[in-house]
Amino acid sequence: MATSPENERVRCPWPGTDPLYVRYHDEEWGVPVHDDRKLFEFLTLEGAQAGLSWITILRKRAAYAQAFENFDAGRVASYGDADVERLLGDPGIVRNRAKIRSAIGNARAFLRVREEFGSFDAYMWRFVDGEPVVNAWTDLSQLPASTPLSEAMSKDLKKRGFSFIGPTVCYAHMQAVGMVNDHLVTCFRYTELTKRPCAPSRSVRTPEGR
Repeated sequence: MATSPENERVRCPWPGTDPLYVRYHDEEWGVPVHDDRKLFEFLTLEGAQAGLSWITILRKRAAYAQAFENFDAGRVASYGDADVERLLGDPGIVRNRAKIRSAIGNARAFLRVREEFGSFDAYMWRFVDGEPVVNAWTDLSQLPASTPLSEAMSKDLKKRGFSFIGPTVCYAHMQAVGMVNDHLVTCFRYTELTKRPCAPSRSVRTPEGR
């Protein structure tokens, strides 16, 4: 279990001592997100992560924000072949043609979902009935790579035209945006997040990392 040299807080061990990773763990991971732009950001970054480490993507996050119009799905959805070639020449992002095309295709699918459900937030949070799933892990080895819930989410997203969105990516997304609280019970953030009131999800229906 890692501790901060500044205040001796006990935290999950996976961030190690990397300041960027520690800040992400302390301030973002597991915090419920209900902002559509932020949800699209995580979908884009998580798709880019496939086969890479999350810290690699975090280090490229600012470059991704610049390259993808601050994750404005409407603008990204309008990208064409020339934009793909431009992005392939951007050294700040993962220069993988399939991943770049996936981000653009996902932006278009994102807009279709938002039109159908009113917001992407409403669509995503219905998978957990509008409330975070709070687990009670005591060791990192207990954290699953995917769950039946993330498998159902992946299947539905693929049906709606999303790509690079398998069950493992979906579970990482759920962890990142607070749909699941997977902080270890001994981590200071576990207690803070379980006590934190969840912002109301604009959910319309109820069906069904790092």
